[in-house]
Amino acid sequence: MKKLLTATAISVALIGGAGSVSAMDVSACLITKTETNPFFVKMREGASAKADEMGITLRSYAGKIDGDHESQVAAIETCIADGAKGILITASDTASIVSSVTQAREAGLLVIALDTPLDPIDAADATFATDNFLAGELIGKWAAATLGDEAANAKIGMLDLAVSQPTVGVLRDQGFMQGFGIDLADPNKWGDESDPRIVGHDVTAGNEEGGRKAMENLLAIDPMINVVYTINEPAAAGAYEALKAIGRENDVLIVSVDGGCPGVQNVKDGVIGATSQQYPLLMASLGIEAIAAWAADGTKPENTPGKNFYDTGVSLVTDQPAEGVDSIDTTEGTNLCWG
Repeated sequence: MKKLLTATAISVALIGGAGSVSAMDVSACLITKTETNPFFVKMREGASAKADEMGITLRSYAGKIDGDHESQVAAIETCIADGAKGILITASDTASIVSSVTQAREAGLLVIALDTPLDPIDAADATFATDNFLAGELIGKWAAATLGDEAANAKIGMLDLAVSQPTVGVLRDQGFMQGFGIDLADPNKWGDESDPRIVGHDVTAGNEEGGRKAMENLLAIDPMINVVYTINEPAAAGAYEALKAIGRENDVLIVSVDGGCPGVQNVKDGVIGATSQQYPLLMASLGIEAIAAWAADGTKPENTPGKNFYDTGVSLVTDQPAEGVDSIDTTEGTNLCWG
């Protein structure tokens, strides 16, 4: 909560003279990975509400599925042609999108990455995001502390996002491993670790069906997996269904990231052991304020001190607190959740 309050306070500095843009003809674009994931639905709500408040015309675009890079490129081209002042984007392919982002910036648009840093991160003018490495590290530390001595004998299934390894997926994956006490090889990618506790990685496309299939694939490698890392809560729900189908839903520890209301309820119900909660509405509303400031006087947002992005906060949500790991319970998580 301290981070959230700090972020809200700092937003005053972010917007600068943005209050004067309501009389101007200012438009902005929001480009998300999909339009159905509750995380991106809430992001769109936050951007829309702030745009209405500030008199900015907002146009929203989304890929058909997570990973639909082509639709995002087409959206950027449309935003440039329409004369938008800025773009907020959650990139499906964080490296391949860079050339299109460069074109937008050269055309005078402010480009802000939301949630998912571009590769390289400075390809965008700014990034407003959860500290995704910290989000992964929190659930990794919690899982290890919960298992205690048995963490040394864990059998871990890793349910990642996509084979293209977008930055958000790499950061959460590697954060989890570090938190759990697994040596990282190249921290900029997953799948190269040598720790025998890792049964394997599979990809989920960030949805429930993908989580179920990926879990089935990993169980085929080792049916005695007892810890499951998931990129997000829809994937976690799918993993749970796969485990339930073989009668193992009660003896596998599932951890995740997002903090949406359905995910927090799944923590309360025991489907997920712990999740790291992020705040998409804040990301998007601050992004609109930043575009307003850019339109008003060319001001660009500043990063959180000591980081190369603007940190919008993260909290671990669990009803089974672990010693040495800060957390909030599902009652507080429900008060802060989205979706």
